[in-house]
Amino acid sequence: MIDERPESLLVLFVLVLDAVLLAIVELMFVTLTVGATPLPLSALVALVSTPWLVRRAGELPIGLISAALPFVGWIVTIGVLGLAGPGGDVLLPDGWPSLLLLAAGLLPGAWALGRVIRDRRSASAQRPPEGP
Repeated sequence: MIDERPESLLVLFVLVLDAVLLAIVELMFVTLTVGATPLPLSALVALVSTPWLVRRAGELPIGLISAALPFVGWIVTIGVLGLAGPGGDVLLPDGWPSLLLLAAGLLPGAWALGRVIRDRRSASAQRPPEGP
């Protein structure tokens, strides 16, 4: 049997990189408006992408921590660039679009991480004990 660990680590790296890049793009477009009306496109992207990345990372045979890494990467990127952005600029302005972005990324991402943890624990509990 071929060791799947190097391929899984590469996939995990790509998933974390995707989470970081998506967080950057979401921050750049959080102030997107049509006329005077804010358009929460960033929140929609976070709502779909964050739990998807967590679930895909949770499917990797690396370990349970792998599911949390894209979520943590997204949170750290939003926190660092959003609150103390490049050159001291704040990329996460006050207002409901920023709050919506945070809620749309954090809540579904945490929910997906919880599901991965629960599924892994139930799968390991159903597995017969190994040994003679």
